[in-house]
Amino acid sequence: MSDATIDFSHLRQWIGRSETLNDEITRAPVRALSATLDLPEMEISDGMPLPPLWHWLYFLPAHRQNELGSDGHARRGGFLPPVPLQRRMWAGGQFEFHSPLRVGDSAERVSTIDDIVTKDGRTGRLVFVKVRHELLRAGHAGPAITEFHDIVYRAAKHPADAEPAPTPAQTGAPWQRHVDPDDVLLFRYSALTFNGHRIHYDREYVTKVEGYPGLVVHGPLIATLLVDLVRRQAPGREIARFQFKAVRPTFDGKSFSLNGAPSADGRSVGLWAADHEGWLTMQATVTFA
Repeated sequence: MSDATIDFSHLRQWIGRSETLNDEITRAPVRALSATLDLPEMEISDGMPLPPLWHWLYFLPAHRQNELGSDGHARRGGFLPPVPLQRRMWAGGQFEFHSPLRVGDSAERVSTIDDIVTKDGRTGRLVFVKVRHELLRAGHAGPAITEFHDIVYRAAKHPADAEPAPTPAQTGAPWQRHVDPDDVLLFRYSALTFNGHRIHYDREYVTKVEGYPGLVVHGPLIATLLVDLVRRQAPGREIARFQFKAVRPTFDGKSFSLNGAPSADGRSVGLWAADHEGWLTMQATVTFA
């Protein structure tokens, strides 16, 4: 797909489009993600606040099978713009946690296409789509969570494409944990988030069609694990803001590290993930209330 075939003025007509979804914050997904993250068993009852980022268990896509594209995502051109580039990834996000969603809540998510921009990458044109999500609790004024979701689209990989130089991750973090991303973990997270993207579970597709060396670990899963590191190391601290940026894909079969370093004033934590070779794969920051 050449840049000449991308009609950017047409894509920008999607800016301002919105959709609204309603859901119930039920117990079963909380129990299942807790087990997936290897957390101790806990009592889950109505009124329990959802940990930060666990709202991703709700408002899930429910496209019919005949509405899916070859990559397992919904075909483009509905809510999301029809970007004619094959590969798409969750590039990052920014969050403000105004008040927690709670188990038993009736909730609403209002999603809006906030912006669409293009950039020149090492292997061609990139298209970035920013989606704003506002999550509201029934009977409460104002959003409980404001989220900006960054999606990047790029052309299919060619054998001659040069890989960008990796960035060495900082070492010696005061907080650190290692995770083994096997295909069972990736399957469970895909199932919990009803994510049909084949790069996370279809090894033949991800290696032969998209050109990756293995199954891709979900960016949101790594982000959730980074926040979980903070919750393990600073229990009881309320998180007000979180932001993350995916730097490099992480693949299954090799352990990766989660790292954290609190700021000198204790108000924030710098977070990062590194692959088994020590290359930086995600950067993030938590700010406490």
